[in-house]
Amino acid sequence: MKSRKFGGIEVSAIGLGCMGFTHAYGQGPSEKDGIRLVHFAFENGCNMFDTAEKYSYLKNEEFVGKALKDLPRDKIIISDKFWPTKLPGQDYITEDKLSEEGIRQSLEGSLKRLQTDYIDLYTLHAMDEEHLEEVARVMGLLIKEGKIRGWGLSSPTAEQLKKAHSITLVTVIQSEYSMMERKWEKDVIPLCKELGIGFQVFSPMGNGFLSGKYTAKDKFDKNDLRTVITRFNEENINANQPLIDLINKYAMEKKCTSAQIALAWILKGHDFIVPISGMRKEERIIENLGAANVELTDKEYVSLNEELDKIKIYGDRDSKNIAKLATVPNNAH
Repeated sequence: MKSRKFGGIEVSAIGLGCMGFTHAYGQGPSEKDGIRLVHFAFENGCNMFDTAEKYSYLKNEEFVGKALKDLPRDKIIISDKFWPTKLPGQDYITEDKLSEEGIRQSLEGSLKRLQTDYIDLYTLHAMDEEHLEEVARVMGLLIKEGKIRGWGLSSPTAEQLKKAHSITLVTVIQSEYSMMERKWEKDVIPLCKELGIGFQVFSPMGNGFLSGKYTAKDKFDKNDLRTVITRFNEENINANQPLIDLINKYAMEKKCTSAQIALAWILKGHDFIVPISGMRKEERIIENLGAANVELTDKEYVSLNEELDKIKIYGDRDSKNIAKLATVPNNAH
């Protein structure tokens, strides 16, 4: 597995998003099978594992803690996110969760659930303009104390990123980025390059849409996020077919899968960008991690972008819709 760097933190070129092991995409694997799959990903070169305290209201962190406890701590990167307001089960949190006291209490809870004494990448999960400067200040203290190695922001604007970075150097941001969502190319990605900030990509395959495996006839479990993501509306699946056709064309030429083209496109853009992919089957782990070895040439990348520019995208992944199901646990957990 190839690696990339977020500041001084070395991460695998593709990370594993652990959210789906406890919620978000319908019935998931059992806890035992989930742990086995996390270990399988590690054995195949993945060293970065992403979670958040909001996922399944603390339960996802607990799962990740169990899954990682038997792996060598110095060989894995834990990417965790803290929510700006109280979650069920966090009654001990001070009234202002984004105060220094609140952040410290939130972090201690995550450390306990993750069964570790430090977190490599600790990210503010939802932007809060009012508390941004205080959060940045506290992150600096936590880094000095060794509680975290680096910190980040989720989906910040360029101005928010500049403000936070001026107080405590930001290690990474985590935002959606894919062939279906390219808005960050205008200012945020260039700013990350200028400031030396890493970019973690969530939903690099448009919640699986870019794999080309879904049709307008597919039905999703009631607890599956795709029931509220408008890209998966029947009319939008049909309307976005030109994008799938384009990806399929490149996949045939490169003798790989469509999912691998979607990931390879992200990796080709900049060496500080790392996609985090949800993978809940061995074959998906092999396929997605294998995308690190699929290389687009400069000419292919330019040509692909030119063709992407001509395609209109229908539907999106709206956070307000996601919030409706973002914490619903699978029956297995």
